[in-house]
Amino acid sequence: MRKINSTNNANKIHLEAMCPMLYAMEQLNGRWKILLLWYINLGANRFGKLKQTIPSITTKMLTQQLRELEASGLISRKIFTEIPPRVEYALTAKAKTLVPILTELNKWGMKDKKKLVNSLH
Repeated sequence: MRKINSTNNANKIHLEAMCPMLYAMEQLNGRWKILLLWYINLGANRFGKLKQTIPSITTKMLTQQLRELEASGLISRKIFTEIPPRVEYALTAKAKTLVPILTELNKWGMKDKKKLVNSLH
């Protein structure tokens, strides 16, 4: 976590204000955020389902990343008053505009990864 009054934090804020790409990348910064957005878009919209889909993520990290995505306005959280309690996550309109970008990023990653694998053989 950055100190609020640090030069590093001031530079980060300044760069994000100047460069829309850096601002966008900061919204998606975190090891799991892009993957969570991807899987929520594909229908894994419950905490347990997300944990099952990404078994290597810890419960603490999943909770933290979901909270950060909600705070940044990329996902919404709906609580159902049932027993047992149920929570569902959904992409917001803001996040839905990212889906075509994530799709292209996925295609690029698959293509580049394939090239890398082929070059190793």
